Amino acid sequence: MKPLTFNDELLCRRPPRGIDVDTTLSHFAIITILVEPEIARRHLHARFELDLIEVNGRECALVSLVPFVDQDFRFARIPWFQWQFGQTNYRMYATDTETGEHIAWFFGTSLDSWTVAVPRFFWKLPWHRAHIQFDCTYDAALQRYTTYRMQTTNSWADAEVELSDTGQPPTELAGFDDLETGLVLLTHPRKGYFYRRDGQLGSYSIWHDRLQTTVGHVQTARFDLLNTLGLAEPGEALNIHSVLMQQKTEFTIYLPPHRVK
Repeated sequence: MKPLTFNDELLCRRPPRGIDVDTTLSHFAIITILVEPEIARRHLHARFELDLIEVNGRECALVSLVPFVDQDFRFARIPWFQWQFGQTNYRMYATDTETGEHIAWFFGTSLDSWTVAVPRFFWKLPWHRAHIQFDCTYDAALQRYTTYRMQTTNSWADAEVELSDTGQPPTELAGFDDLETGLVLLTHPRKGYFYRRDGQLGSYSIWHDRLQTTVGHVQTARFDLLNTLGLAEPGEALNIHSVLMQQKTEFTIYLPPHRVK
């Protein structure tokens, strides 16, 4: 993989307009696992190529489980209407063969709000209603979480996870020649693609500043969707690549999503 950097183009924010959304995300975590490329490819549109790394002599694809709480989901033009809800995104990493961009490929999203009806039915996004509970305690003096638990029930993707937080920034990421390349790939894909609920290819884009993450560790984890998709075996421990955590960050989501011809 060619080196990647947090350049000005990647960090430049396009001002929101129309129905674009600004939101503060809290309890943000990126839990990345290593999976077999052949299995991962089954779920990816032919336009894209998997981003692969080599770990312990094996070529692996990367899949991330990304839980967080939308604290104040709001349309940029009417910021006084706000919603708060838990969310978990399921994604893997690939390169767009038409543009050369590194993108996030979304399997789907769990969302704990009635507002999921809008993206699900009007835009055909693979988003699903769920009940999501967070039990998190952040120690400002220690600059780390002392408790981090998330549980999803009544969903297409039931899950539960408990993380520990070192409070220390990452110094390396396995399989990447340099730390910055790994951070750009895992934390900063600005475009997402997915199969819409009608089977067609869809896309939307986001912006956020460079994340200032700390290294976490998985204490316990169960993500049923991984078993459903064949990306993990039931009852077996997940092949964890990395856990990156951040207490709070700002996101802009450019809407509406569009259908890709």
